[in-house]
Amino acid sequence: MLIPSLSSILLTALALRAPLTAAASDDKKPDIIPCTAKSPNTNGFYDLRPLAVQLHDPKKKLGKEKTDSWQSRGHDYKGNFSINICAPVVEEIEDVVGVEEARWGNVSAFYEADGKVFSIGQQSSGIMFRGRKLVLQYTGGSPCGSAVESRSESPEELDDDGYPARTLNGKVVGSDEDEDEDKPKKPKKPLPTKRHKSTLISFHCEKDPLKSGAVASFIGTDPDECAYFFEMRSEAACPGLGPVQAGLGPAGVFGIIAIIAVLVYFIGGVMYNRSVEHSRGWKQLPNYAMWAGIGGFFMDFFTIFTSSCARCLPGRRGYNSLPGSGNGSVARGMGRPDDENRLIDQLDEEWDD
Repeated sequence: MLIPSLSSILLTALALRAPLTAAASDDKKPDIIPCTAKSPNTNGFYDLRPLAVQLHDPKKKLGKEKTDSWQSRGHDYKGNFSINICAPVVEEIEDVVGVEEARWGNVSAFYEADGKVFSIGQQSSGIMFRGRKLVLQYTGGSPCGSAVESRSESPEELDDDGYPARTLNGKVVGSDEDEDEDKPKKPKKPLPTKRHKSTLISFHCEKDPLKSGAVASFIGTDPDECAYFFEMRSEAACPGLGPVQAGLGPAGVFGIIAIIAVLVYFIGGVMYNRSVEHSRGWKQLPNYAMWAGIGGFFMDFFTIFTSSCARCLPGRRGYNSLPGSGNGSVARGMGRPDDENRLIDQLDEEWDD
């Protein structure tokens, strides 16, 4: 049988390298893991998934896991807050002000005041860095704030932002600047609100070993009670090692080095034996005599192994046993006298001869 040509061997090596190149290209586009972030400054990996409180399964035994949302006291505010991280709150809430019923189960932060439930944000898993601060923002809560109507009462004279439409000269559309200044102006009326409550949570690393759980603190809100600010300290907010991306590990790198070494050994040996030694056929292989003797080596090893195992088989009798001796009773001095006499006479005759 002929040895494969050098070109075919090189093509095989290139084919082995192609998956490695594809894996390297995949590393450049890592999958986005929800509720995780990587610091652009320190490259630290932050995983807040341990802070997400999951709804308890009644079929499982209740352990030490947390069964309610994270609580934060409002202090001088009119209510206390319930917050979950990257997941909806585990409490069942109903009649949320200004939120559709289909979205009640997606509320991630809320508070109760005057017997009403107010949402301060819908569930989100997009944590991010604002400078060096790790933050999570919830939006789409209950309606909030107020706006005032401009001088124009017609809705068509308002732009998309709810402000009065103006011309290039700065004149409000529909207004008459030449009208009498003494004419009483119409009072401004509030417009229907379009703003919704939102939540911004800032996470800080807690290295105190005595504090096992996270602590959420209410910082404050804006005058319109539309934006709520919280601070959460937890060990989960400390940087750690990121997940291992799909690619080559230490074993893979070692395997590639071994494959390259084997290819260099065989290709270099074949080229040397073919060009210098003028070998042909299987003799082109480097150390052909050694490779050819490997089969005999394994056959000898198998023979030695089987013969060693045969000695351990039960029922094997040695040379001390004689036929009809009753399982070696002659050797133990328990045989019949006639047999012993015949044996002695036979030995004497052979000695005389």
